[in-house]
Amino acid sequence: MSSVIQEPAVHRPTIADPAQYRPGRTITEWSPEDPAFWRSTGKRVAARNLWIAVPALLVAFVVWQVWSITATNLKDVGFGFSQSQLFWLTAVPGLTGGTARIFYTFLGPRIGQRRFTALSTVVLIVPLLWLGFAVQDTSTPYGTMVMIAALCGIGGANFSSSLANIGFFYPKQEKGNATGINGGLGNLGVSVVQLLTPILITSSVLAIGAGQKKANGSEIYLQNAAFVWVPVLVVLAAVAWFGQNDLKVASTPFSQQKIIFRRKHNWLMTYLYVGTFGSFIGFAAALPLLIKTTFPAYSVATYAWMGPALGALARWAGGWIADKLGGARVTILSFVGMAASIIGVITFLPAGSDRGSFTGFFLCFLSAFLFSGIGNGSTFRQIPVIFRGQHLTGLTEGTPQYTAALKQAEIESGAVTGFTAGVAAYGFFFIPAMFANFSVTSAMWGFVAFYASCVVVAWWFYARPGAEAPS
Repeated sequence: MSSVIQEPAVHRPTIADPAQYRPGRTITEWSPEDPAFWRSTGKRVAARNLWIAVPALLVAFVVWQVWSITATNLKDVGFGFSQSQLFWLTAVPGLTGGTARIFYTFLGPRIGQRRFTALSTVVLIVPLLWLGFAVQDTSTPYGTMVMIAALCGIGGANFSSSLANIGFFYPKQEKGNATGINGGLGNLGVSVVQLLTPILITSSVLAIGAGQKKANGSEIYLQNAAFVWVPVLVVLAAVAWFGQNDLKVASTPFSQQKIIFRRKHNWLMTYLYVGTFGSFIGFAAALPLLIKTTFPAYSVATYAWMGPALGALARWAGGWIADKLGGARVTILSFVGMAASIIGVITFLPAGSDRGSFTGFFLCFLSAFLFSGIGNGSTFRQIPVIFRGQHLTGLTEGTPQYTAALKQAEIESGAVTGFTAGVAAYGFFFIPAMFANFSVTSAMWGFVAFYASCVVVAWWFYARPGAEAPS
């Protein structure tokens, strides 16, 4: 009598609906750590979302930094603002940008990449329109200008939501490169506004409204610095709305994210990122006015954009170098380099009868931007390494405990990344504010002392033998 042996039933996972991965859809199933899924679907979808996010973030940085160049031209066309008031106008967007970043960090993943990118992009049209009309009237009150500058600062908040959202799309081995591309190319918006604004404001072809007369009789169109970006924002918002995706798996309630405020390493990494990105964005905001007031014979338009461009590109390199050498080591290198660079800047500043050296001043500033960019990349590489180590130590890969701990590490890494970026953005406010209230030399020595403290923190907690959280 023969018998038939039946094989046990094999459970096969349900194949996800492929329609959800199309542009403009909400994705409910997302497994970037699954190699097969990543090769067949994930990589393509993630790349589409990344490359739509990059130009939107770049133009958001343009809006955030538009005052760094606009302020240098206000006195030339008849606005009666003092030098200190002009520095404050460049500083105020940093205050609002940093504050809004903290909220955007937690709202972005909750709302979704597609919707939040589109909405946070289109709202930037409001301050640009207001700015374009305000600069055409030299009787515009200073208080009104401060309000416009504050609203422009919201553009800086897009960074936190963008990086937090994009990180969810990528597997762990590619997160650093993806956030480096997004953050680094987004940071280039600082250079774009400082390079293009001097060109745009001299073009009568692009002008909407009347020009402004300078003391030498020439005419410029300050409104162009604002109006030219309005249609660009409309297009980018539409592309994000119809081209990106919302990730359901990234929709994390604040109750799961707020635990980062009890994590010591959230505050330590925030302190370090204030030193790197805070310096980058603060120096970018202040450098045009520093050149104009300290070395007036040299053109702001010619030189101001170079430092931010170098720093933005170095961010990408910083993440790559950190993957090879370790994030903490590269972070320490960046602070040592920034301290040495700023000491060089101090050396070449005018003092008394000594007229200083613009060449030495500018080259040392370029060096400071370079090392700040490298540090931006290395610190962001450290954050996920630290939180994975804190959550996964002692757990076996593949177990339910490991999976749950990995998910929590991802949630906290994203929240910490956004929060540190929010607090560091205050550098945009504090550095110009320091130049407005203290001598340039005194402010610079303050930066050097701060960088020295950052070296100590990075070495003690993350780089020394037996460090608490090697990264």
